[in-house]
Parts: sequence; structure tokens; C-alpha cells
Amino acid sequence: MSRYSLNTLVLFGVLSIASILVVQLVWVRKTMELQNTNIAIQEKEDSLNIKEFSEQSHVALRNVLAEINTTLADSSELYGAVKQIRSNRFMVDINEELQPFYLETLLKKAFYAQNINQDFVYGIYDCFTDSIVYGNLIKFSKESLYEPASKNEGGVTAENVTIENDGHYFTVFFPNITAAPIVPVRFISPWIYIGIIVLLVSFFFIYSLVIIFRQKKVSEVKNDFINNMTHELKTPISTISLSAEMLLQKTDVPKESVRKYARIIFEENKRLEQQVERVLNVAKLDKNELELNKETIDIREILLQLKENFETFQKAPNSELHLRLSEKSHKLEGDPVHLTNVLYNLMDNAVKYSAGAVQLSVKTQISTNFLSLEFTDQGIGISKEHQKSIFDKFYRVPTGNVHNVKGFGLGLYYVKLIIEGHSGKITLISTPKEGTTFTVKLPIKV
Repeated sequence: MSRYSLNTLVLFGVLSIASILVVQLVWVRKTMELQNTNIAIQEKEDSLNIKEFSEQSHVALRNVLAEINTTLADSSELYGAVKQIRSNRFMVDINEELQPFYLETLLKKAFYAQNINQDFVYGIYDCFTDSIVYGNLIKFSKESLYEPASKNEGGVTAENVTIENDGHYFTVFFPNITAAPIVPVRFISPWIYIGIIVLLVSFFFIYSLVIIFRQKKVSEVKNDFINNMTHELKTPISTISLSAEMLLQKTDVPKESVRKYARIIFEENKRLEQQVERVLNVAKLDKNELELNKETIDIREILLQLKENFETFQKAPNSELHLRLSEKSHKLEGDPVHLTNVLYNLMDNAVKYSAGAVQLSVKTQISTNFLSLEFTDQGIGISKEHQKSIFDKFYRVPTGNVHNVKGFGLGLYYVKLIIEGHSGKITLISTPKEGTTFTVKLPIKV
């Protein structure tokens, strides 16, 4: 994917999320405004219904009281007799002989006349005996109007019961009328839902971008690997082809020339074999097919061989490898072949990335549990942006079309895998144009 396509994808993704967010914000705002309006209307309607019910109940109870008070001279005497204790409970003072069954009949007629279609319960309180007589629950239905809930239950009003003492009151309770206006249930704020949606969409978008960038990086690394492999394989193939062609073209080739061309073909063929073997070894490591044959080895001996090899094959003048080895034992449990390859790879890496003369220092330190090796060179160094990826498979610091440094980007990846296979750790400190220090820590054999 090209950079232009990637930028376009990111732009459209951001615009899409922003559009979703704006639509959700507008929708939530409109919904909340509508909800608040509906709540206000409902509260107002409830308030009006309660007020209307209260007025109807007052009128009905005053009419009942007027029927009961036979000695009433003026209707103004009823003022204050009807009291509303709560929105669903009323108390009426009386000073007359009162028959509960008669009171029930009057209440039914008065409530029906005022369109009070509610269930009710009444009770008559006698202040002299400090007792109260309850009537039965009267339920309203369209078919039978007001009828007792059950004639088999206690509290049914008897027709022959009469309260003769003066100074008492009766109460009426409406069980289906709530004591306070109904408050609509407020659900969880919509802002919480929209926040969750935005978080999920953003997480998905960011995760997708991470995957896309990772795939883009893998694609770039793959292309670099193919380019490097093509370059690395092209040179020995061309050399082998040229040597073979020279042998075929000449009918009478001197023995010395035959040996020369044969040696070239052999060396270049060996070089091709090593390149292929290196790739196959890394593939085995990825599949966990490569076994480590551990035994007791002395790292000091490997480092001495390393120095000898460096001095033998390093042709650049003034190149030096300095060993600063601890006097303590360098023995540990490890695979001698792979650990030797690790140390040679670190030396080879320092040689390849040194401009001119190679100045390499190898220092060892022995602690209670670890053997530490520091490979310090004075090469071109590695910038910070590439240090985090330097141990990735096939990764090489980008150099454009310049292929002056040979390799597939497998050396440090192989080094890291082998060291971690020995329960060790490798780190690096590097400054561009000043050099690099690789530090390897391996568990030692006590």
C-alpha cells in the first residue's frame, strides 16, 4: 500500500468517525430535549389529575356529609369538615348517628356522580371508644360499578351496624392513587452509550491502523529482503557463470587456469550454500525445529579464536580487536556451535558497519549469576528510530539502492533467538557516527 493510499484511508476513517460522532451528538441532544419535554408534560398532567381528583373528592365528601347531617341549617357549616390528609386519604368530621352500610351507599353514589372511578376503603372512627370500624374494599368496574372485593373476607359492612355516639369522623382511602405524583423513570444517560460507542469505534479504527502499519512494515521488510537476497545471490551466480563460460569457450586451457576457474566456482558455490543454509536455519528456529545441544563450554577460548580469526582475515590497515577479559571462569552451559556463531556474527556486524579501519573492543564481566560480554565498535552507529527493529527478522537499516553491505538482515535476529534460547538477554546502545555497543548476558555455570 502506497503512502498516498494510506493517508487517504486514515483521512476517510477520521472523517467517518467524526461524522458518526456528530450525528450521535445531535441525536442524543434531540432525544434528551424530547425526553425532558415529555417528563415536564407528564408531571404537569399528573399534577392536574391529582388536583382535579382532590377537588372531585372534596365535592363528593361534602355531598355525603350534607346527606348525613339532617340538622344542617346552612351549607357553610360544612366548611372545614372535609380534610385532605394526603393526596389519597381524606378525613370527614361528623356529629351524627352513622350507619356504616348507609355511609357506604352514600359514598358510592357521590363518587359515581363526580366520576371518581377508583377503588376505595373507608373507616369510621369512634373517639369515645377509641376504636375504628373498617368497611370492605370497594372495587370499581364498568359492569357492576362499586362492589365489595369479596364477601367472604373480613371487614364486610353489615347492614345492621350503627354508631350512635356523637363526636367521631370517617376516613376514605383510595389505594390506587399514589401518595405523590409519578416521577418517570430516568434511564442511564445517553451520553454513556454514545461514549461507549465512540470508544469502541475509535479502538477498532486505531487497531486497524496498527495492523495496516504493521503489514506495511512487513511488506517493506519483505521487499528489502528480496532485494538483498537478489543482490547477494546475483554476484556468485554471475561469477560461476563467467568462470564456466571461460572454461567452455577455450579448447586448450592451461592447467593453472583450470584450477583457478575451478577454485572460483567452488568458492562461489560454497558462498551460495552458506547463504541458503543461513535462511534455512532461521526457518528452523521459527518452527522450533532447531535443537540446542548444550554442554560445558569456555567462552574465553571462543573469544581467543575470534581474535585470531579477526587478525588473520581482516585486511583493512590499522584494524584491531581488543580483548579485556575477566580473570574469573568463563565456563557456562551452552551449545558450542551456536554460541560461536553468535560471537562471530557480532564481530562480523562490527566489521561490516565500520567505515575504514575496524576498532572493536570485547569486554567480559563475571557476576554471581551472569557472564556479560560487551562488543563495542567505532562504526557508523544506528539511529534511535531503527534500534527497536534491529533484531527483527529480515530487517536492515534502509540504505536505498546502495548495497555496499552484504547480508539478508538475519544475523542479529539469529543472535537474539540463540541468546534467548540460552535464557540470556541482548541489548544495544548506539550513537550515529560514534559507534555501537552490544551487551550479551548469559547465565553461567557455578
